[in-house]
Amino acid sequence: MAKKDELEPVTDDSAPGIERIVQRLDMLDQRLDNVDSIVSAVAERVMRQPITLNVTCSKCGQRIEIAIIGTEKPTR
Repeated sequence: MAKKDELEPVTDDSAPGIERIVQRLDMLDQRLDNVDSIVSAVAERVMRQPITLNVTCSKCGQRIEIAIIGTEKPTR
């Protein structure tokens, strides 16, 4: 049967390392919140107006047009 890993008690030497990890996790959380806000803002703008993407196939040279039409949902 596999043994369970035992947790080591936090010592004074490891406390600064743990604090640094907590700070870095907080920074990552803030960055993810910022990315989420930016993506949400872009999605809201896209939903207000139509977008057309023109793509050219690299093999055959044929042009492909992709139209994305969104409708903004009423907020009230």
